Amino acid sequence: MSGVPLRVVSYNVHGLRDDRAALAGLVRDLAPDVLVVQEAPRRFRWRQKCAQLASETGLVVAAGGLPSLGNLLLVSLRVAIRRSWCMRYPLTPGRHLRGAVFAEGAVRGATFTVSGSHLATDPAERPSQAACWKAELDRLDGPVIVAADLNEGPGGGAWRTVEDGLLGSADNLPTFPAAAPSRRIDGLFVTPGVSIERYEIISAERTRVASDHLPIVADLLLPSS
Repeated sequence: MSGVPLRVVSYNVHGLRDDRAALAGLVRDLAPDVLVVQEAPRRFRWRQKCAQLASETGLVVAAGGLPSLGNLLLVSLRVAIRRSWCMRYPLTPGRHLRGAVFAEGAVRGATFTVSGSHLATDPAERPSQAACWKAELDRLDGPVIVAADLNEGPGGGAWRTVEDGLLGSADNLPTFPAAAPSRRIDGLFVTPGVSIERYEIISAERTRVASDHLPIVADLLLPSS
């Protein structure tokens, strides 16, 4: 099938609290064009910390960090970022403030929008956050790539909300916890028209020490603009 290749990796990096060398080496070996990060730096010196993570992984910062509450987009030099923005979900008193990051990109004449988020651990909060995010996603035109730590598996209400109208993987392989995976709570989805050539959850020795989540790698073909 013809199209423009784009490799996307989605990864919850656990606040960079684990083996940084293993994390950076893994991402470098995967060589993504777009890295969608959950639990990236979002507090004191977050700009410098996000830039350092980008440098360690051989990428550059596209969007996110504090404005999207820990959601971060890093890209390779193949990708030109045309516009980026962030959103925050309504705050439930006593809970963590959460949000999402968006960026419009172009690679070899093909355009796309990528968005990442990290939904609440509280099942009472997740549906409204998913609906808020989905409303923004539905406003987007053209090819869209969506990646998140949804904190629930396929079949859950928030997962179904986000996935509606999108394509993902039929496999229900676990992504969490990395040391002994038992739950699928991370997902990556695309709009129809984007071809998924490969969709893999990476499980190896260093993924068990790099973070508490396993990363998802997807090789996509974007329609030429």
